[in-house]
Formats: sequence, C-alpha cells, structure tokens
Amino acid sequence: ASGADLILGCDVVTASTQKVLGSIEQGRTKVVVNSHEKLSGEFTHNVDFSFPTQRILKTLSSKAGQGNCQVVEAEKLATSLLGDAIAANMFMLGFAWQNGGLPISREAILQAIELNGVQIPMNQSAFEWGRVAAFDPKLIPDLEKDEGPALAHRVISESLEEMIERREAQLTDYQNADYAARYRKLVERVRDAEAKLGSKRKLTETVARYLYKLMAIKDEYEVARLFANGGFEAQLKSQFDHWEKLEFHLAPPLLSKRNDKGELQKKVYGPWMMKAYGWLARFKGLRSGALDIFGYSAERKMERQLLADYEAVIDEIVADLDSGNLGAAVALATYPELIRGYGHVKDGNIKKAIAERMKLRARFKNVGGLAVLEAAE
Repeated sequence: ASGADLILGCDVVTASTQKVLGSIEQGRTKVVVNSHEKLSGEFTHNVDFSFPTQRILKTLSSKAGQGNCQVVEAEKLATSLLGDAIAANMFMLGFAWQNGGLPISREAILQAIELNGVQIPMNQSAFEWGRVAAFDPKLIPDLEKDEGPALAHRVISESLEEMIERREAQLTDYQNADYAARYRKLVERVRDAEAKLGSKRKLTETVARYLYKLMAIKDEYEVARLFANGGFEAQLKSQFDHWEKLEFHLAPPLLSKRNDKGELQKKVYGPWMMKAYGWLARFKGLRSGALDIFGYSAERKMERQLLADYEAVIDEIVADLDSGNLGAAVALATYPELIRGYGHVKDGNIKKAIAERMKLRARFKNVGGLAVLEAAE
C-alpha cells in the first residue's frame, strides 16, 4: 500500500482498480497511462455503456498529485510506428524511463529485451520510440496509412445540411433515389415547421438522425451490399497480408433454428458467402416488395411498422408544434434511440421504445394543451 514507485497503466480500466489506486503515494509515485480504451464485457449487457475514461484519468491524476500522472496514446503510436499493438507496453516503458520513472540503465533494459529473445528489434525500437515521445511528441512521424475511400471512416458532419446530404446519399446507395427523397421530404417539413418558431434546429437534427436509423436497417440486402462493395475486402488487406478462410456467423430469420426460448441461433457460413453477398446485393430493389422473400419475416414486418409509426409521429409533431411544446417534441422524436441490437435483443428493446413513445407522446400532447390554455387565459 502506497509503495509503488511507478505504475504503467497499459489498460486504463485496470489502472483504476482499488488495488492499483491503493499503491499510489501522492507526490512520489509516477503514473503513465495508455489512453487506449479496451472495452470490458459490460458493454455486451448494457446498451447504454459509456467508457469512463475522463473520470478514470481525473481519479489517477488526483491520487498521484500534480505533474505525476501522464497520458500517452501508446497503442495508437506503437501500431503506427511498428505495426503491432503489442509494442505499446514496451513503448510505455520507454516513455516512463525517459521521464525518470525507472532507475535502471537504458543499456540494461535493452540487454534484458535481447536476453528475453522475443521480437528483439521491435521491442527495442518500441522502447526507444517511447523515449522520443516523452522527450518531444512532435518528433514522432505521422505514419498513418492513407486507407482511401474504400475504408469506412466515422465522419462527423459540420453542419445540419451536411448531415442531411450525407444520409440522403447513403439512402440512395441503400435503396434508390426515391427512397432518399422520402427521407429528405419529411426532414424538410420538420425544418420548415421549426424555422417558424425561430428555433436552433434541434428538432430537425433529431429527426434527421433517427428517421435515417429506421430507414437504413441492416437487413439481408444491406448486409450483403456492405460486404460486397469493396470496403470489407479493403479493410482485410489493410490489416492482413493474406487470409485462407473467412467464417460468417449469421442468423437469417428465415433460415435459422431457434432455441428453447425462441431465440434465433447463429450458424457458421464459409467463404462462399462472399459470392452470395455479391449476388444478393443486386436484388436490393426487391426490398419490401411482393417478391422480397425476406420481407415476410416477423422482424422485417416489425421494422416497416416502426418506420411507419415514426413517420406518423413526425406528422403529429409538425401539425401541433409550437414554442411551448418544442422541448417535448425533441424528446418524442428521440425514442428510436432505444431500438438497438438484433434478434431477441432487438425485440426487447423495441418493446421499451414503444412504451417510451407512448409516454413521450402523451407528454407532448399535454404540454401542447397547457400552452393553448395559458395563451387563452
């Protein structure tokens, strides 16, 4: 207890456990933390799980005292420089050594790495790059690869219009131009109604986000399109020199068996699925039509109903929107956030979303009525 000279927090969650925190002596113990977030198993059970990075770092910094806790993007830098995330640990050791946290000579550490006999050049290089990062981060070259447009990057829109245009383009790829126009038309109706109130467009942004979510469901055609459009193969090439076999763990509603609880069970499909995806993606035009064999499943029918219900809710909001119920309208338009997951997980979340919709819809109606009553008085 309170006896550690140095703490290397290679995993930020583990570094925040009571055992580790109890070993810190304020003002003496040096703490070096890898900022990379490694999710715990909790996220598989809690759909609202969020990573408490800032809270953890604040706790460590407060415990160690001013200037004794340093944060480094070890995993990102090690992967970029050396091509392997495992080098992050030795990278952090070099970072800590350069900052006086390890009273062992550089030569002794490099010799220990050599005697260990495991990936000697990489580990020695990681140690030295860690020293460079501690001395001056600006000396670290930017070696991130230009992965090109085929790879999926998360893009944050800088404006509401950009957000709408991106989703409109994605829905065109998802189905067709008419489907995207359906999205644009409803969003524009909301924007026009909100503009009359002089609002900051919070409602329009909310509808643009959640209407898209309900229109771009990951059905069989979309999964096939995303695997077959070249992006998946480009991601594989960016991470692996070669691969002999691919396995796809899937539970198609029409083809999968159910367990005793009625839950769909996943089955392993081989590399031939890549060709099957290519063919299936070509038939996305059948989606929701009479020839769409997947559209007859209970899950697909429910998804179409959810979209129709949301469009009806937005129609009600547009018809009754005023300055008194704008906040309630934004809350009501957000209820699809609860719809997450697949199969039986999604079914449970849909029930929660419907219950929330009923509650928020009643609130929206009541707030609107109160606003009218107050105006009359």
